[in-house]
Amino acid sequence: MEEEQERNLGEQPIARIMAERGMKAGDLVKASTEQITYKMVSRACKGRRLTPHVQVKIRNALNAATGCSYSLGELFTYQEGRGCR
Repeated sequence: MEEEQERNLGEQPIARIMAERGMKAGDLVKASTEQITYKMVSRACKGRRLTPHVQVKIRNALNAATGCSYSLGELFTYQEGRGCR
């Protein structure tokens, strides 16, 4: 049970960023040049711990969709850093 709590980290900053911009999971899936799914985006927003490779794919899709240059730390609480550059 302890492992389950460690993997579910609560809503992540990416969810707030997407909500502020009126974006849905489909917007990231469409903007991505890499293979990502609605389920990956949903897990990212809900705080399910993702592999570093999937985090990068989600970040790249968000950057493509918004025109910003977010770092992983700005999108996930289990990373370092904050803000849109």
